[in-house]
Parts: sequence; C-alpha cells; structure tokens
Amino acid sequence: MSAPSVAIDRAFAHAPFLRRAAERWPGIAVLIAAGDVAGALAAARQAGEGEEDVGRALRRQRQALALAVGLADLAGLMPFEEVVGTLSDFADHALDRAIAAAIAERTPGEEPRGFAVLGLGKHGSRELNYSSDIDPILIFDPQTLPRRERDEPIEAAVRIGKRVVELLQARDDAGYVFRVDLRLRPSPEATPIVLPVEAAISYYESSALPWERAAFIRARAAAGDKALGEEFLAAIRPFVWRRALDYGALREIRALSRRIRDHHSQGQSFGPGFDLKRGRGGIREIEFFAQIHQLIHGGREPALRAPATLDALAALAAAGRIDGGEAAVLADAYRLERTIEHRLQMVEDQQTHSLPRQPEALDNVARLHGVEDGGALLALLRPHVEAVGRIYDSLDEGRPEGLSHDADLIEAALSAAGFPDAPAARARIESWRSGGPRPLRSPAAREALEAVLPGLVRALGQAPDPNVALNRFDDIVSRLPSAINLFRLLEARPALAKMVADVLVHAPTLAEALGRRPTLLDGLIDASAFDPPASVADLVREIGQAEPGDDYQMLLDRARQRVGEKRFALGVQLIERASDPLDVSHGYARVAEAALVALVDATVAEFEAAHGCVPGGGLAILALGRLGGAALTHASDLDLIYLFDGDHIAESDGAKPLGATQYYNRLAQRVTAALSVPTASGPLYEVDTRLRPSGAQGLLAVSVDSFAQYQRDSAWTWEHMALTRARPVYGRPDVRAAIAGIIADTLGVPRDAGQLIADAVKMRGEMARHKPPSGPFDVKLIEGGLVDCEFAVHVQQLRHRTGFDPRLGEAIRMLVDDGLLSPDLAVAHALLARMLVTFRLVSPRGGEPLPVSRPLVAEACGQPNWDALVIAYDAARAVVRDEWARVSAGA
Repeated sequence: MSAPSVAIDRAFAHAPFLRRAAERWPGIAVLIAAGDVAGALAAARQAGEGEEDVGRALRRQRQALALAVGLADLAGLMPFEEVVGTLSDFADHALDRAIAAAIAERTPGEEPRGFAVLGLGKHGSRELNYSSDIDPILIFDPQTLPRRERDEPIEAAVRIGKRVVELLQARDDAGYVFRVDLRLRPSPEATPIVLPVEAAISYYESSALPWERAAFIRARAAAGDKALGEEFLAAIRPFVWRRALDYGALREIRALSRRIRDHHSQGQSFGPGFDLKRGRGGIREIEFFAQIHQLIHGGREPALRAPATLDALAALAAAGRIDGGEAAVLADAYRLERTIEHRLQMVEDQQTHSLPRQPEALDNVARLHGVEDGGALLALLRPHVEAVGRIYDSLDEGRPEGLSHDADLIEAALSAAGFPDAPAARARIESWRSGGPRPLRSPAAREALEAVLPGLVRALGQAPDPNVALNRFDDIVSRLPSAINLFRLLEARPALAKMVADVLVHAPTLAEALGRRPTLLDGLIDASAFDPPASVADLVREIGQAEPGDDYQMLLDRARQRVGEKRFALGVQLIERASDPLDVSHGYARVAEAALVALVDATVAEFEAAHGCVPGGGLAILALGRLGGAALTHASDLDLIYLFDGDHIAESDGAKPLGATQYYNRLAQRVTAALSVPTASGPLYEVDTRLRPSGAQGLLAVSVDSFAQYQRDSAWTWEHMALTRARPVYGRPDVRAAIAGIIADTLGVPRDAGQLIADAVKMRGEMARHKPPSGPFDVKLIEGGLVDCEFAVHVQQLRHRTGFDPRLGEAIRMLVDDGLLSPDLAVAHALLARMLVTFRLVSPRGGEPLPVSRPLVAEACGQPNWDALVIAYDAARAVVRDEWARVSAGA
C-alpha cells in the first residue's frame, strides 16, 4: 500500500471530521491517494461551483479544502509552510468573496472598494491553523465606500462588516467558513466593528498600547480594497518600527507571556493536557521570541520585518541578531508543535491546542500522526518543548533580585559591588527613591528604577570610580524629561549598564551627549555597534534615507540622529578598547564625509526646487585638514572650500533665477547651515571655511577657474601647505578630477627652498604666539606635537615635490621611503595621533586625564601603563622636535 493510502487510512480511522468530509468529496481522497495534490486542491476550489448562496459556496469550498490539505499533510505530500500558506490564502479568498457579496447586496453594480481587511496574527503572517479563528481589523474610507443614498458612511460600513462576519460564521451541514474575532481592533468595547481609516491611523499614532505594536509585526492587507489597507499600514509603520525603541513594549510582551503562563497554569506542565500554544516552551513563546528581537532591531533593519515566524527566525539569524543554532532549534520546534496542533484540530475540526488528558484520546492523536501511542508522541515532543522553554527563559537570565530598602543592607550591597563610599552612594539612591529629581516623581518612573537598580549598582560598582559614575548618572537622570525609557532600556539590556558606567567615568563628552539623548544607547544593543562604519557610499544611503512624509527639515533632523548615533558608537568603541583609536579616527571621517554628501544632496535638491539649475554648472566641495586627511576626532570641525564649475555669468533656470555666482554662494550658505545649525536632535558639525581663496575677505564659493588662478598666482605658502591635505569630496566626477589636477599642478610647482622654509618657520612662530598649548598634554599644539610634525611633513613635500597624500600617515611613509624623513617620525606620529583621538574623548580640554582614566588611555595608545605612555610621549615629542629643527634648518 502506498504512503498516501496508509495516511488516508489513518485519517479515516482517527479523524472523524476527515472521514465525513471524504464521504462528501470522495474524489479528493482518490486524488491524494494517487499523489495528485494540485488536482485535489483544484477539486476543492470547484466544490462550491453552482451555489448561488455565497456563504454556502464558501462553506463547501472550505470543507473540501480542509480535506485536501489534511490528507496531503498526513501523507507528507505538503510541507508545513505550504499547509499554512494554503489555508491563509483561502481565508483571503473567502473574505474577498464575502466583501464583494455584502457590498453588492446593498449597492448592486458597485465595485467593492473603500473597505479593507487587515489580517493580523497567523492570518497576517500566512500561518493559519488547520482549524483557526481569523483576527481581522476592518477599516473603511468614507469617501470611496459604496453606500445607499441615505446611509451615513459609518452605518453603511458597519452593516457591510456585519454581513461579512455573518457569511463567514454561519453554519450548515458543510460546517462554517471561519470564526471571526474582531477584538483586536482599538478599544473593542467602545468602537464600531469597522473603523474609519483616518480615525484608526490617529489611534495608532497617539493612543495604542505596547502589545499592539507586536500585533502589527504580522499585519498585512489581506482582502478587500488592498490599496487602502496598504496605505493604512504605511501610515502606521513608524508606530510599529521605531528606531528609538520603547523598551516598555518589550516588558509588556514579557509580562503578557508570564500572564499567559499563569492563566493557563494547568497546561504548563508537559504531559497529557499540555497546551501546545500557551504552555512553557510552546508555540506562543517561539513567536514572542522572534517578535521581541524584531522589535529591538527591526526599526533600523527592514530586512528583519518578516511577518512569518520561520522567516523572522531565519532573518534574525542571518543578521546575527540571534544565535543560528537557537534559531534552528526554534524553527524545528515550531514546525513540529504546529503540526501536532493541526493533528488535534483534524480530529473534529475544533480549535483546540491542548494534548488530550484521556489516554485513549491521546493515543488517537498519536496514531493519526503516525506514531505508536501517546507515550511516543510525548517523547517526540518533549525535547523540542524543553529546548524552547530554555531559550525563551534565557531572555530573563542575569536579572538580579531587587535592591533592599534597608539602609544597612543597601550599604552592604553597595560595598560588595565595589563602591568605596557606600554611605554617599546610598544617599544618592535614596534620593532617587524619594522622587527627588523631577524625572523620578511619577510612580511609573520609580517602578522602572526599582527594576533596573540591582543591575545598575552591579555595573557602576565595576567602574574604576563607582561613586563618580553614580554621580554622573544622576546628572543625566536629572536632565531628562522622563527617566522611564532609560531605565527600561538598561533593564532590557543589562550589558549596556557596564558601557554606560565606562562612558560616565571616562568620557565626559559622550556622557554629555547621552544626557541630551539617552536613545543613543539604542545603537549599542547588538555587537554590530563595534564594527567599523560601512563605506561612505553605504553610509550616504543610510544617513540620507527619508521616511514617508519627511520634508527637508525632518531629513536634517534624522541625519543628525543617525550621525550622532554613529559618532557615539565610535566613541564607545574607543572607551571599551574595542578599536584602535586610528581606526576610530578613520571611522569618524567616513561618517562625516557621508553626512556631508547626504545633506548636500538634500540641500541642492531643495535649492533647485526654488531656483532651478545653472546650465552646465554644479557645486563641488574640497575638504582640507583632518577631513581631507580622512582622520577626524570626536571634536573635529570640517574645513571646507566651496567651488563651482561652468559659466560664472550664467543664470539659473528656476522660478526664482539667480546669477551663477550668487546662486552658488547662497547654496554654499545653505549647505553650511545644513551641516552646522542645530535642530531638535542637536548640532552636527562646525564648518570652517577660512581656508577658501582670500580667506574671510573672499567669496564663500568661487569658480573652479578662479580657484586655479588664485592657487597659481596669489596663494600664500601656508595655503599651499594646507592644500597638501586637500581632497575633493563632493561634485561631479569630472569636476572632482579637474580639481584634483589643479591641486597636483599647484603642489608640483618648483619652489625656492629658502623662502619656503622661512615662510613656514614664520607661520609656525605666529601660531605658537596666538594659539599656545593648553597644557602639557595638548598633543596638537605643544612643542614637538602634531602641528610641528605636520609642518615638517608639508615643508618636505613642497620642497621636494613628492610624498603627496592627504593622509598624513601615508605621506610620512612615502617621505621616509624617499629618505626625506626619519623612520622614527612614523612611530611618533602614530602615537601622537592615537593620543589626540583618545584625549578628545577622555580629557577634551587637553589637561592630564583623571587618574581613574589613565590606564584606559595608556592601553588605547598601545602602552602597558600610564608611566610608560608618558615616557613614550616624551620620546615622540623629542623625535618631532628634532625632525622639525632639521627640516627648518634646511637639512
């Protein structure tokens, strides 16, 4: 006997529902026995043909389809994903037929429009059960819904909705089509069963509950006016997928899971009576595990927004957001548990999820599945259920018990955690608990505080100076409008608390940024925060990506958010000793260049909308200084020169035409503002344009030809020294190439060595008088520091017309290879550069770092301890002093 025939015999012996359906539709069983699944499904779709009553036609189709799918599933001819997809597609078909019929009954001849069904839950993700409710949300557009002349739109929509539900839920000898549960709509106790689309959007934008965000992970426009449904889902997408995550939503999902476990406590213990859907290690926990990680990461990574559970697990594993082995375990368990759930429902077409308690009933389900008895079925399920329970419970691992309120016990806990002044720390914590700072005066804030306090104390206690970390954390909390989300974030991601402690102790610049925007921590929620930044091209796409409905100002604001997150993450990489300061410096530069390109593109588009384009022309931007050299610090500004090509006497072709020179100077002003003016998300970069031709006395933007003439005829020696680190970063490729050619020609001009050296020495002396070092660790301006190093390099480059590379380290290497600089200078420069990048975070005013931060600074700079770093620093300065003295003497 063939495998399909054996499966059919099992079905007839152990599933009365399938046996009765086969008696009505014997041809379907014959087709499955022959292995013809496609033919069986086609026969099921024909089952309702000839029926004038839409409801009865759908009931007959559904019964025939249930037979075809059930037998094909039992015979192993239809994999799980195809089973649930086929059932879900029939739900869409049934809804479409019911909507069309309901509208036609009230308004004959009208096309079904203005009425949409949003599928949620397993219907939304195309994972319907064998015998399942559907949980739709019904919406309508008052402007397009067909209705009778005297009907109010809401009245017409509700009548249509009730008729759709009636057609699906009515029963006869063929059973029913679907049970319909409309309780997932907003405020179901008070709202009509069909919602006006604008009212629904308003609710989800302003009043929705956290669990509703998770529900919409699996939402789709399933039936009716799908364009209307898609427009609705696009409008509420920012509600579902947030870049700055509300960690209260995660707590709500975990709390919901615990409430489900408690409410269905009889189904928690594995064995007869176990609830496959709601039990510990059951289907719901697999779904919640995926959804929690989707909510954490999906706002930033659209690829993770897969509605189906198996697709979501695969996407999360591929992106490294969950362990690949755990994803495979969960996927295998999901398929098996859902399959056994289907077996339970095939017996009598009942929406049940619990294994039978009676031994004979459990044996019956087991034999329907093809195993010997109930014991074998339990043995098959047990390892999967237990593995899911362990993986899901791991979401709560490492969450300590609450912190005592007893003063002596608090101090003991603080001392044990590492606080040297436990009484002072206790006083600070007690002030929080009493609601001293304004952000902690609400009960919800204090509840969130209690949840995070144990982990926070443990993390801050591991800081080099726990009391300093605690006090700085208090400063941040005190400046927040609300501390709830910060506390919930730290509760949800305990490992972040240690990073916060390190930032608070070692990096006042980052601590200040964190105080303004605690959501900066969102960017650290996974290991990718410690990867180097992407390429400039990829960063441009990310930073400049507009959300639906964004205008120019919103784009500027989003760019500041995204750049701020990336700069903050780079700073944390350095503080956590995860990256070399030189790599962090290059990362800062890539982010800044990408921000520049993205915002200039947006600004040009905005400007052209009003003034048009200058025929044959275009803006170009030349980066100098540290941006030109692709090595920024956290505090670096951007040294830029604005240029334009084309006919300088031409005029733009827009509604408000401007002459070319005026056009590009106004555009340059807009670009500077786009890069530097603070928005609601804070500042971005300071822009310095003083290196442009004629400095502050010259035009902000000059033509490429004028720039070439100025460099050839009028530029000072120091301007040519600055040009050694110039790099075109914006403009058409041909224009950038032309500017690079002008720079190469300028730098390649023969020079009088004596005059060059005299000019450089004079300029270095004036700089020393006007900008003296701020202290002994001002590695940039101090004698033998980075400025002296740069002067030595630039003089040798111009004098010998070689070694030209905007990246200072690479230029030094080339000059060393040519025998023009000492090899020791490369080592000295690398140390000084690492110190500059690190000090800008740890000691931004250039003073000596606090004792607590000195080990970090030493390690970041490749030295075993602070004393060794000081010795290496002095040696590096001596190398630079000697080399600058030699070069400035003409040697």
